[in-house]
Amino acid sequence: QLQLVESGGGLVQPGGSLRLSCAASGYRLHYYSVGWFRQAPGKDREGVSCISRIDGATNYADSVKGRFTISRDNAKNTVYLQMNSLKPEDTAVYYCAASPGGSIATMCAGERPLDYWGQGTQVTVSS
Repeated sequence: QLQLVESGGGLVQPGGSLRLSCAASGYRLHYYSVGWFRQAPGKDREGVSCISRIDGATNYADSVKGRFTISRDNAKNTVYLQMNSLKPEDTAVYYCAASPGGSIATMCAGERPLDYWGQGTQVTVSS
């Protein structure tokens, strides 16, 4: 079955950048829509950005629009989240998840359960 592994998190200063990766195995990732989610201590999980199957649409949470960019590289079976102009409030554990169907709007909004999740990668934004 599909397995997902996140990487690329770390400690950065405000205004800095990170590029997260979500690497898939088991199945080719182009069959799946993929989303990035984050959860900070004491807060609910938040949908950050989602991308549909190959050449599909993208969406973003209002809090990250203009700063984050989601993309996919099917040759590497990987989805990326480029995070620029990072703020302390971006600090969280970031997870990727995959779905073989349904809209990315409902995916990012948490309106349906997702079966495939990575283990998460910590992003900390602090001076």
